[in-house]
Amino acid sequence: MQTTDIFERLKNGEVISPNDPQACKMREASYKTKELLVQMNNATDPAVIRDLLRRITGSEIDESVAVFTPLYINYGKHIKIGKNVFINFDCTFLDLGGITIEDNVLIAPKVSLLSEGHPTAPENRHALVPKAIHIKNNAWIGAGATILPGVTIGENAIVAAGAVVSKDVSDNTIVGGIPAKIIKTI
Repeated sequence: MQTTDIFERLKNGEVISPNDPQACKMREASYKTKELLVQMNNATDPAVIRDLLRRITGSEIDESVAVFTPLYINYGKHIKIGKNVFINFDCTFLDLGGITIEDNVLIAPKVSLLSEGHPTAPENRHALVPKAIHIKNNAWIGAGATILPGVTIGENAIVAAGAVVSKDVSDNTIVGGIPAKIIKTI
């Protein structure tokens, strides 16, 4: 029997077996998050949206943060959001592996930040593999981009619309495509 909480183990990058005795806690937590998301996604007052996001993440959300709902989150407690962040409509954050968004980040519509995945081996496919995503200061994530588990987006970097980012992006770099490749440096 596991002695460490499943959410601590996820945040620490431990692969979680589908037979883990605490696996049901992930689904229970997602349902609690969904209750708050329904309220948040139907709110129109920016202060109410920030307050509900604070409750979902369990961390302070600065008044300079703007979120255009809907926003979809599966857990929430592993998300950290800096100051002066803008999150546009229809984004999806799977945060069991951890998502850090530093200050002055722009996130366009329909961006997916996916900090969790599954092993490629068919016999292990239902295990959960968490890897943190880190978006550094002043980065811009274009519309419809997908950031995959374990990726760091560098300071001042730009991810072009529709890109799928599977590897780290250096500071002051523009990437695009599937998989994302360097287009140029800024």
